[in-house]
Amino acid sequence: MNILDTIVEQKKIEIAALPERILAAGDLHDAMLERNESRDFTAALRNPRRGSVALIAEVKKASPSAGIICKDFDPIRIAREYEAAGASCLSVLTDEKFFQGSLEYLREIRKNVKIPLLRKDFIINERQILEAIEWGADAILLIVAILSDEQLKRFHSLAREAGLSVLVEVHDEAELHRALAIDAELIGVNNRDLKSFTVDLATTERLADKMKVSDPSALQKKLLVAESGIHTRADVERLERCGSRAILVGESIVKHGNIAQKIAELLG
Repeated sequence: MNILDTIVEQKKIEIAALPERILAAGDLHDAMLERNESRDFTAALRNPRRGSVALIAEVKKASPSAGIICKDFDPIRIAREYEAAGASCLSVLTDEKFFQGSLEYLREIRKNVKIPLLRKDFIINERQILEAIEWGADAILLIVAILSDEQLKRFHSLAREAGLSVLVEVHDEAELHRALAIDAELIGVNNRDLKSFTVDLATTERLADKMKVSDPSALQKKLLVAESGIHTRADVERLERCGSRAILVGESIVKHGNIAQKIAELLG
């Protein structure tokens, strides 16, 4: 069993512990209304706060591949520094077992910054979408590799109807085809293979080319987000050249030690 399969099995255990509930789009929309505040994640990516590429900066303490990334982890401080340095949005890890994240981080970060927030987790059940709203997310991540076509379509539809943005993450051509089939507006290409954890920026280049072949105007209508393996200004320029209009970066910023300096380098 690879790490992705292991994580999904753990998610099934966590979800089984939640109260049974069948959700409709109306339930999610009502939860959004109760929050009484809207932050448009997609619009923020289309209008970068700094530079020509929007930065989704990730609040991330650890990962299965890297272990502890930030020893003196203070999610509020990190989030504030990200915002001050020009990040357009934040990604907040909420998986506890494998990434040492927390839904509580999402709630507290929302109180301390004004930019939109993505709940970064392994969503396999619609109740996790309701959780995302209740704890303060403006967007969710849907990983195509762990969802059936029916789940992908339903979760995407429920979230969009409720008013959430949805970043649909793909790793290869088959997954890209599935993301395009549900008319996903935000397509994230994860350069890290979640089965082997190897990283290759050419993954984004290859899938961007596939999008152009299928529809020459696809990269104007969609918004391509490059994820993982982004360490230098040269990496950002390479990804921008192939059509990425946003990047998701966490590890290389946090490890640098000076968040403002590293973001300035990445965004130019």
